[in-house]
Amino acid sequence: MEPAAIPGLTTAPPRAPTGPARPGAAAAAVPNSAPPGSAAFRGPAGLVPVSMLLPGAGGGASRSPSALAALSQVLRLERSRRTGVVFPLQKLERYLAPGVDTKRFHLFQPSLAALQRAEVLFRSSRDHSIDYVSSAVRMDHAPSPTLPEVCFIGRSNVGKSSLIRALFSLSPEVEVRVSKTPGHTKKMNFFKVGKYFTLVDMPGYGYRAPQDFVEMVEAYLQERRNLKRTFLLVDSVVGLQTTDHTAVEMLEEFGIPYVMVLTKIDRASRGLLLKNVLKIQDFVKEKTQGCFPQLFLVSSLEFSGVHLLRCFVAHVTGNLPAVEDS
Repeated sequence: MEPAAIPGLTTAPPRAPTGPARPGAAAAAVPNSAPPGSAAFRGPAGLVPVSMLLPGAGGGASRSPSALAALSQVLRLERSRRTGVVFPLQKLERYLAPGVDTKRFHLFQPSLAALQRAEVLFRSSRDHSIDYVSSAVRMDHAPSPTLPEVCFIGRSNVGKSSLIRALFSLSPEVEVRVSKTPGHTKKMNFFKVGKYFTLVDMPGYGYRAPQDFVEMVEAYLQERRNLKRTFLLVDSVVGLQTTDHTAVEMLEEFGIPYVMVLTKIDRASRGLLLKNVLKIQDFVKEKTQGCFPQLFLVSSLEFSGVHLLRCFVAHVTGNLPAVEDS
């Protein structure tokens, strides 16, 4: 059953957070047969214009949020398109062969109330600031570990900084530098989200990685006691590469809880995407112990999966306590 307050999400923006989420806040899972919003929202007939699906142009502090950065815009889409934006992994289910186990497609399935709460955390306001804090190449230069923390790591050119900018798109004053040149991020960049958590953009590994990458990342993973989850980004077009396997081995060796995020799903054909999803899911099931069993699929260009990823970040940092433990 969907929360009674859900219909109001299309008409009034949420208020900025004023304190930690209350235990028992609406965040229960929605039944698999009824995707969130499938009956409660009646948007305009048909799809929104193509121009509404494209991110705002420009960069830096003056850029505009994507038209689909806010849930209120996504909820105006027709049902199939809406499900594809919020739950892109579930959209692939209809193309699976009969008998394929789909449990790992539904492990984290928050309600609209939970998605809304997460969106509030990623939207800055007068009483809720989201700021770039500092950059560091050594742990003694890192900010004090006073808040729950998540870090994003992946190969050079996997789309890591683009994804982080998409997550923060409702706060366009937050500057996340994105470059067309692989290996642009050379330091650990720390972003503070109010009094709730810190997000860290780690340097990319592989091509043009910093010379001291191994020492920097290993020290961070081993010493950062407030680290709640590592988000390992994998290119959905090419799948797991040798350097990705090395990163997995490192996370497993250190006992770091992590989750895999498949990026750039707008560039992969449906068949290729489904093939890589099933292959990586099998790898996670058979070869890992610390990886969350469900994959997260995202497109920073089309905003697919970004809302769900915001919600998972809010959950693992302790800001959605009513969601089933993950």
